[in-house]
Amino acid sequence: MPIPLEVVNKYRLAGAIAREARIYGAGLISENASLLEVANTVEAFILSKGARPAFPVNIAVNEVAAHFTPRHDEPDLRFRTGDVVKLDVGVQVDGYIGDTAMTVEIGTGKWTAMKEAVEEALRVAIGMVRPGVDLSLVGAAIETTIAARGFKAVENLTGHSLERLVLHAGISVPNVKEKTAGTVREGDVLAIEPFATNGMGRVDGKKNSSIYRFVRKRFARTSEARHLLKEIEASFTALPFCERWCTRYVLEPAAALENLVRCGAISYYPTLREVDDGIVTQAEHTVIVGPDGATVTT
Repeated sequence: MPIPLEVVNKYRLAGAIAREARIYGAGLISENASLLEVANTVEAFILSKGARPAFPVNIAVNEVAAHFTPRHDEPDLRFRTGDVVKLDVGVQVDGYIGDTAMTVEIGTGKWTAMKEAVEEALRVAIGMVRPGVDLSLVGAAIETTIAARGFKAVENLTGHSLERLVLHAGISVPNVKEKTAGTVREGDVLAIEPFATNGMGRVDGKKNSSIYRFVRKRFARTSEARHLLKEIEASFTALPFCERWCTRYVLEPAAALENLVRCGAISYYPTLREVDDGIVTQAEHTVIVGPDGATVTT
């Protein structure tokens, strides 16, 4: 069903700020720049616009496809010439989210074709989205577009629907052909995000990305962890947060977060790497589905 105009305007504002933050952040990515400084600077930019990050700025380099942000104590993580960097930015305005990403290659042009593959796949997918469309056909089009450039779509990463204060709201937008994937409805808000690789076309991972989400109230062993859990629930609700954001609440966030993971109060997002260590590129926009098609907010 149609979205109220007041809500549409909030999605549009979040999307516009996310677009600005993505472009601004891409301009900060260069040889020897600090990943931590880029993440902090982009998030500060979002706050300066009167909005809030919907999730920590994700900076995925080379074979890492998604789910990485630097910790507060990692200032020496720096970009190198030749790095293929996925910058994924989320902005919320009153809980309504704009989610967008792009790929930046530092100092070389070796992976230009793979960058162009995901950008073209994104354009094709957006052009197909309208009420009644089978999302499996969108996935097939993304896969075919990327394959035509000589690369593989990452099959186990998908786009997703968005709702207020919910980043992954139940609908998946596949990047490959699937038997069943649901049908687009008017009023859906979708983040469409093709990934391409020269590897096997799958990601996996177990390593903690330093990105977390609240799961449930649980009793934590230490007073610091209990205090942090109260702040997490109040400040971030169901949206992702990161270790460096927790330094405003406790002196030793790593220990408190580990305690909260162990007791089941929070969970972490694993860093997702291409299984064959292939280079990965990404492009992403958020769209609102209207009666005649999709409107890009980011």
